[in-house]
Amino acid sequence: MLYFPLHPLIMMLIHRLMGVGDLNKKMGSATYSPTESRIFSSAMALMLLGLLYSVFLPLKLGTTWFYTGLPICLVGLAMLMAAIVTIATAPEGKPFTQGAYRYSRHPMILWGNVIHFGVSIASASWAFLLFSIAVSVLYYYLVVAEERGCLKYYGDAYRDYVNRTPRWLGIPKQG
Repeated sequence: MLYFPLHPLIMMLIHRLMGVGDLNKKMGSATYSPTESRIFSSAMALMLLGLLYSVFLPLKLGTTWFYTGLPICLVGLAMLMAAIVTIATAPEGKPFTQGAYRYSRHPMILWGNVIHFGVSIASASWAFLLFSIAVSVLYYYLVVAEERGCLKYYGDAYRDYVNRTPRWLGIPKQG
C-alpha cells in the first residue's frame, strides 16, 4: 500500500533522471465541480485510511489467500510503475498514448485498484475489500473530470485518443 504516498515521488525521480520537459505541464489539470471536489476529498481520505489500516492488516502467510493475492498485487504494482515511467518519459504537450496508456486511458487508477484487490485477497480481509470497492467507485467518477481537463489541455489529439482507447482496459481501435 505504500505506492499511494510514494508514487508521486517515484514519478518525479524518474522524470528528473530522464530530464524530459516539465512534469506539471505534462499532467495537465482536472477542474472539479463542487461534487467532484467532495468525491476527490473522500477518495483521498479513504486512501489514507486504507494505508493506515493496511499497516495493521495481517497477511495470511502460507495460505491460499496469500499465494493468490500476492501475484495479483505484484502485477498491479509492476503495471503501475510502467504507467509512471510512461508519464515521466512522455513528450510535453502530447497526451500519454504509449505503454500502458495504449490499452487504458487510466492505467494508474486501474492498476492501483488491482493492487487494492490483491491486498484484500492476500490478507483475506472483507473490510479491505469493501474499502477497495469504495475507492474504485469514487475514482470512476473522478476520471470524468480528468478526461474533461485533458480534452481542454490537449484538444483534438486527446479526442482522437479517447475514440481509439478504452477507458479502463482493452484492445485499442485501429485508426
